Parts: sequence; C-alpha cells; structure tokens
Amino acid sequence: MGNKMGNKKHGKQDVSKILDLLRAEYPEAGCALDHMNVFELAVCVVLSAQTTDVSVNKVSPELFRRYPTAKDLAEASQEDVMEIIRTIGMYKTKSKNIINLAKALCEKHGGNVPEDYDELVALPGVGRKTANVILAEGFGHQKIAVDTHVFRVSHRIGLVEGETDTSAKTAGSKEVLQTEQALMEILPDDRWTEAHHLLIFHGRNCCTARNPKCDTCVLHDRCRYSSGR
Repeated sequence: MGNKMGNKKHGKQDVSKILDLLRAEYPEAGCALDHMNVFELAVCVVLSAQTTDVSVNKVSPELFRRYPTAKDLAEASQEDVMEIIRTIGMYKTKSKNIINLAKALCEKHGGNVPEDYDELVALPGVGRKTANVILAEGFGHQKIAVDTHVFRVSHRIGLVEGETDTSAKTAGSKEVLQTEQALMEILPDDRWTEAHHLLIFHGRNCCTARNPKCDTCVLHDRCRYSSGR
C-alpha cells in the first residue's frame, strides 16, 4: 500500500457521500466534552489539549462545582486547581492557563466568552483549534477545527492533498492551517462542524494512527489510503 496520493482530490459530490456514510456509521458523533455553558466549554477545550476528552470529563464536574463562573475561577489558587485536574496531562500549565483565561474574561469581556475569533485567540491558552471549537459548539457557527484525528483522516481519505502518513503533524503548524483551508474549500459550508465531529469519531474508532481498520472501513472503496491510489 502506498503512502502518497495523487494530486486529484475527491469531487464535491463524492465528499457529500463520504459525509453521509460517516454520519450513518456514527450517528452519535458530536462534542464529547461535557459542559453546561460556553464558559465551561471554553475551559474544557483548553484542558483537552494533548489529553483525552474522557480524562477532562472526569475532572471537570468537581472543577465547575468549586468554580462555576469565570469570576470564581479567576480568584482560585493555582494549587487548588492543580489538585483538581492533576490526573490530566500538563496539569500545571493548564491550571495556570484556565485561571488566566478566567481573569481575562472578567477583565475584558465582563466574565463572558466572546463570540469573535480574534478576541478568542487573544485569550490565554486559546489557539486556532480551540477558538473554532468554541465558535462551533458554543455559538453555532460552522467551523472546521483541525485536531490530530481530523488532520490524519482527511489526508488519508484524500479530502486534502499530501502524504497520507500524517500522524506526526501537530496542531498549530503551517500544515494544519493549510488543511483547515483545504477542507473549507471541499466540504459543504453547512456541514463543516458536522464533518469535524465525523472525522474525529472515524479517527478514534477506525482510522487510527497505527493499524487502521481498512478492511472493515465504511470508506474502504473511497479512501485513497486503503486503495493505494
């Protein structure tokens, strides 16, 4: 099986069919971070960097029980927050980030999460992917947030030109931005958020970084990676 694809991408009609097949395979696909409001969503997305949503969901109930608003979290001690989120990766840095995030929300936005991309990425701990998730899940905008699963699967399927062996790419890189822009061109603009979730679920459940389940994949006949095209 080759690990490079040709320059020709899927046509838009084929892309819609790919999304339909993934939707049928993963009808439950959606945001996996438990949250009650946009503030909780923003904190959870910051906490989820380089760790699993499941891990975040284990610590977030106690975090928000103790600090239900931006004002509460802004006044928290880092030691207390670290103790609550200790089981997730990079908990020391993340505890500082979410406290500073809460402080910025209080100082600049009245304790509310802004519905503006530029204002979001100016917040502590919020990058392009995080801002897109907040806008999509918190405010209903159509956005493509490119995480490691979206990057890997979109290249393997052939939605985006380039090498199919892309598991080493990291969020925030030039290649990730190019992938986001390429997906916005090829995907129906009313299905961007849906596509984000479907590609993540497919990456977690079938198109894994190592040993993807190509033989049982619903996209086997349409995937450039499995067909070697």
